[in-house]
Amino acid sequence: AALLAIGVWAYWGTLLEMVQTWDREPDYSHGYLILPVALYFLWARRESFPGWSSGVIWAGLCLIGLSISMRYVAGLLFLGAVDGWSMIPWIAGAVWLLCGTRVLFWSTPSILFLLLMVPMPYRAERMLSVPLQSIATKLSTWTLQLLGQPAFAEGNVILLGEHRLQVEEACSGLRIFMGIIALAFAYVVVTRRTWWERLLLILAILPIALIANSTRIVATGLLYQFVSGEAAQTFSHDLAGWVMIPFAALLFAVCLGYLGLLYREEETVDATSLVRRAAT
Repeated sequence: AALLAIGVWAYWGTLLEMVQTWDREPDYSHGYLILPVALYFLWARRESFPGWSSGVIWAGLCLIGLSISMRYVAGLLFLGAVDGWSMIPWIAGAVWLLCGTRVLFWSTPSILFLLLMVPMPYRAERMLSVPLQSIATKLSTWTLQLLGQPAFAEGNVILLGEHRLQVEEACSGLRIFMGIIALAFAYVVVTRRTWWERLLLILAILPIALIANSTRIVATGLLYQFVSGEAAQTFSHDLAGWVMIPFAALLFAVCLGYLGLLYREEETVDATSLVRRAAT
């Protein structure tokens, strides 16, 4: 309890800054859900809990020392993201110190999942947003043309008949990308799948994120064409955030269902037992 109180006191300012970012930036509005979901991972895996350590594991102080070093560098160079990331080794070190090595390995997926609640550095956001924005524009334009619509791309603007569909940086798909990472992580942790199925699920994150974001842009363009600009704006700004993540989950389900059709589990049958059953 004392260690927890010290940690909350030490990171109070960092936590307040993260909450402000969750309120201000739509791309990080999922931050409120990360801690409850991480705790759910522990609950879902409770049957494999290895048991508490019989004593204090002093090696956990190494991770706590790493956390303190990261905080020092973050304060020296004004790196807010590094300050937030330093909570992860601090939590891992506290678990290792008080609960033992086996509990640390058991809880590692939940601890790593907490990384998603820390906002990325601005440069990293730009490195992700700009390519995603360009790909989303080109893919959406191609899809609209495939549907017979007069769509042309000029930079990050889609000319659709008399309408100009601006694919802004906020529409790059970063929020969908982060949400899909969380979905894939949750599925890998909670469900029991072979290692290659989990690997394919991780590799599918980027394509599914691009498809989901392009679907949102295409749907907005079609609403402009066939319904009204007001309906398109309502869908793009109010409804798309609620619809795209379930849509991405559906794409994951389709992908896994297809893998299930390709590779079926074979049941091993003992011929001797079958003969004995037939005889009786």
